[in-house]
Amino acid sequence: MQHTEPTVIGKISYTNSWPVFHHFRPAELDIPAAMVSEVPAVLNRGMAEGTIHIGALSSFAYAASSDKLLLLPDLSVSADGRVNSILLFSRVPVESIGGSRIAVTNTSATSVNLLKIIMEKAFGAKPEYISADPDLDDMMEQADACLLIGDHAIRASWLEHGYIVTDLGQLWKEWTGSSMTFAVWAVNREAANERPGELAFIAKALIRSKERGVAELAPIVRAACSEVGGTAAYWEDYFRNLCYEFGERQQEGLSLYFRYAYELGLLPREVKLELWESNLLTRVNE
Repeated sequence: MQHTEPTVIGKISYTNSWPVFHHFRPAELDIPAAMVSEVPAVLNRGMAEGTIHIGALSSFAYAASSDKLLLLPDLSVSADGRVNSILLFSRVPVESIGGSRIAVTNTSATSVNLLKIIMEKAFGAKPEYISADPDLDDMMEQADACLLIGDHAIRASWLEHGYIVTDLGQLWKEWTGSSMTFAVWAVNREAANERPGELAFIAKALIRSKERGVAELAPIVRAACSEVGGTAAYWEDYFRNLCYEFGERQQEGLSLYFRYAYELGLLPREVKLELWESNLLTRVNE
């Protein structure tokens, strides 16, 4: 049965998700649908509460509400090595930070907790963490190192600042040998029971948009140059370096991240990845 009220889709506005959403047009779907583009905290809450039925959210937000969500196959924002937009700026090498103070962005629990895992488990360090607005100069006035993500990290990486820059995606890969997944797509469990057909239809449309976006990066690169700055060559490399699949390797890396987060008390319970295995979804994807 098709619902008359629209199926609500959550959209992350971060640059790294643009290839998935660039060719996605809710108004062109054959079902009633509405897209909400909001800050991650609003999207995360909406997905957990069920006011958003399907959409993107940070990996850590999925873990925090995994009892209410199911993961979509074939969609993520991952990196098997450098990610180029989750960067630690420091005056000394990362392995020498020890108990120093690190200012962390207040916009990403996934990245902040990745840093905490690496510092404690890889280097045996327990720095002092302070939350700060994402501004390189202001953060480094308050601390010995700082973590920036997204466009703030990218713009800061273009500056002549003299700091050591450590890519957390690359550091995770060197330490664990694993891929790291920063964002996932999920469905609300209740919505999956109540409107499986609509959700399967939207999931397929998102996958088609992703495939076209990855294959035709030129318009996305132009948009990034216009809205964020930088060169076409930079953005071409940036998007091509990211992985938008969610296969076995991405799932293994994310499971390891969740296990470490639980061991350090960053998550209250162990998290098992649960994918939405709908017969409708399989049929739509054939």
